[in-house]
Amino acid sequence: MTESAFPPHDLTAFLRLCAGEWLALRSSLTLEAPDAPTDLEAEGEEESWHRSERGELQMLFLEPQAADDAGGLEIRPPQPPSRRLRFHAGGSYSSEEANGREGPGGHWQLWPDGSLELCERDGERERRERLWFTQPNLRLRSTVESRADGSPGRASFSSEIRRVSRPPAA
Repeated sequence: MTESAFPPHDLTAFLRLCAGEWLALRSSLTLEAPDAPTDLEAEGEEESWHRSERGELQMLFLEPQAADDAGGLEIRPPQPPSRRLRFHAGGSYSSEEANGREGPGGHWQLWPDGSLELCERDGERERRERLWFTQPNLRLRSTVESRADGSPGRASFSSEIRRVSRPPAA
C-alpha cells in the first residue's frame, strides 16, 4: 500500500482528502458596522455579534470530467440545498446548487503550505475561505467576508473531524 503525501500538494489530492462525513464546530462573528442590524439581531439573538454551532457535513469527491478539470466536491449540509463546486486548472471554480441553479463561482489557490484558498465576489462583497488539514482526519476552515470598500463583514472558524467507521467487534 502506498502512502499519499500529506498535506496534499496538488488540488485533486486535496479534494479527494475532503471527501467523507465531517462533524464540524463553527464559531461565527459578525463585524458589521454598529448601526447596521445584523442577521442575528433579526433572528432575536441576545448577543448578536457571535455564535457557535455544531453540525454534520458530507462531502463527495467528483471525478474530473475534462483535461482542464481538477475534479470537484459535492457539499451536502444537513439542511438542503447541497452545492457542487467544479475546479478548473486555470485557477477558477464554478458553483451549482442542487436545483441546477448556478451559484457564485470564484478563484482558488493551493498554497505551498498545503492550504486551499477560495475567493468569490458576490455584488459588493468578497468572501475568502481557507481550508487546511493538520491531520488527514482533522480539517480547519476560516472564512472572512468584507465589503468592496474593505470594511469587515463576517468571519468564522471551523474545526472539522472526519467520522470514521469502526469495524464490527469480532
